[in-house]
Amino acid sequence: NKKQKLEDSTAESRSISESSVCPHPGIYGGMCIMCGGIMEEESGIPFGYIHKNLRLADDEVARLRYKDLKALLGRRKLHLVLDLDHTLLNSSRLSDLTGEECHLNVHSSDLPDSMRNSLFRLEHIQMMTKLRPFVRTFLKEASEIFEMHIYTMGERPYALEMAKLLDPGDTYFHSRIIAQGDCTQKHQKGLDVVLGQESTVLILDDTEGVWGKHKENLILMERYLFFGSSCKQFGFTCKSLAELRSDESESEGALSTALATLKRIHSLFFDGEHDDELEARDVRKVLHSVRKEILEGCKIVFSRVFPSSFFQAENHQLWKMGVRLGATCSREVDSTVTHVVAVDAGTDKSRWALRQGKHLVHPRWLEASYYMWKRQPEEKFPVDAP
Repeated sequence: NKKQKLEDSTAESRSISESSVCPHPGIYGGMCIMCGGIMEEESGIPFGYIHKNLRLADDEVARLRYKDLKALLGRRKLHLVLDLDHTLLNSSRLSDLTGEECHLNVHSSDLPDSMRNSLFRLEHIQMMTKLRPFVRTFLKEASEIFEMHIYTMGERPYALEMAKLLDPGDTYFHSRIIAQGDCTQKHQKGLDVVLGQESTVLILDDTEGVWGKHKENLILMERYLFFGSSCKQFGFTCKSLAELRSDESESEGALSTALATLKRIHSLFFDGEHDDELEARDVRKVLHSVRKEILEGCKIVFSRVFPSSFFQAENHQLWKMGVRLGATCSREVDSTVTHVVAVDAGTDKSRWALRQGKHLVHPRWLEASYYMWKRQPEEKFPVDAP
């Protein structure tokens, strides 16, 4: 339990003799966890999600991370940090349900079989939550090769409620539930509050911007927008999955794809051909190399995809996406170009692609390849004629 973990950490920190000066490895309730001295200033990194009011000094965090590294790799595991909303689930206030979503306001026994164990009406917080398809299998199989953490920008009470739905047996996360109040920087998530070496951490999140310092650890997820309120939040005017009485595919959805990718990265990290020691390996390098294989050998030119006010094409999200996937992006067409990405088949570059027998694809081809971690069939992403 939490108390025992704190006591164990305190005991292990007593590596100095009684006559030495206490390094004050951590503070709990205004007192040093080693010597019991009163600490006037709040210093160190807060780890309140592990134990309320606990703060650990940088040196102690480094020590615990190194200890964790040896134990983690000994079990052939890595760390996996999981976002909640739009990654593992989608929630809506009951008052925000649209008229076409009212069919969900029934007793669970009256729901379709596919939703009976994944849709929850939470009266005490006036919310409805839908778990993403495949999430149960995802968590079970991911837990075998990862130490998993929840990390949400939601408040702690909400995070704990969602954890109960995802992990009712408290099998996967235990105390590793990090919420908005645990962040050390406003509007940003950081691995500084995760007791694991950054070189062993992968992140699944639908929002890249909150991971400003850790984008190299991130696997960006396609957003799960089951409810109309979420579609509206992100500027979509189409009907929600709930309104359409539909849902993501279990076998071909985002979590199934993510699990396959995570398993491959894990396998390459532990079983790939390496000359270095296990502790010196970096999962970020493995993630980078796996991603760059997706469009390796492709050379892409964009045609009127960027706004006319966008002067530096290299800074556009789609250009960056192509480069991350291993493609070469260019401003001009030549014989080595393999794809022209456009939204209008009538542009000069689009017509050139058709004449030269090159692939002419919609930007969604690039996005789909990025989220599916696999080069998608070009014929499924045609460009409409003008």
